[in-house]
Amino acid sequence: MTDQQGQGTPAPGWYADPTGQAGVRWWDGAQWTSYSAPHPGGAAATAAPRPALPSTTPVYTPFIWLIVFLPVLSSLTLFLYRPSFRLTEIGGVQTVDPGSIFTPGYVAILLIGMLIYALAIVFAALDHRALVRAGVVRPFHWAFAFLGVVYTIGRSVVVHQVARPRGLAPIWVTIGVIVLNIVIGVVWGIVLTAQLTSQLTSLPGLST
Repeated sequence: MTDQQGQGTPAPGWYADPTGQAGVRWWDGAQWTSYSAPHPGGAAATAAPRPALPSTTPVYTPFIWLIVFLPVLSSLTLFLYRPSFRLTEIGGVQTVDPGSIFTPGYVAILLIGMLIYALAIVFAALDHRALVRAGVVRPFHWAFAFLGVVYTIGRSVVVHQVARPRGLAPIWVTIGVIVLNIVIGVVWGIVLTAQLTSQLTSLPGLST
């Protein structure tokens, strides 16, 4: 094949069909494949099939696993929230001060949550770039990470299409993480309820 990049072996991509037929054919970096498509510029070119990856090509990057497990860290930060109720007088009636809920732990949870959200987007962009380098054509766009788990699902489906039977593991692990987070949430709810009940019953002057 003629070097279309000016140096070394051309990178995987769509090139003019060497058989002379109209359209383009997929070059996998080593040889021509059976995948062909209409010439770029036509609407049909967008829907050209993604070439399959060799079975030796890694499809799971460290970044996708970081994205999958970050929600566990987010759930664990719930235990930083330890409100300490105090009384205040509103309209001549003793009641719990609404400001009691705004503890340093509450602020920490918000800040850590925002950081985790930002990291997930960065990791998605890095994962997308790694998939392109691995030879995945049109991998699921990293910007879907703004919608949370949508990126993990879409990414897994696309990778599964080109690397069967591999590619779906992040979805199954994500389901496990969701179940784990539900368990963590229930435990946290029980602990918090017990803590708040104990504080409320010990507040002087508050009728329960």
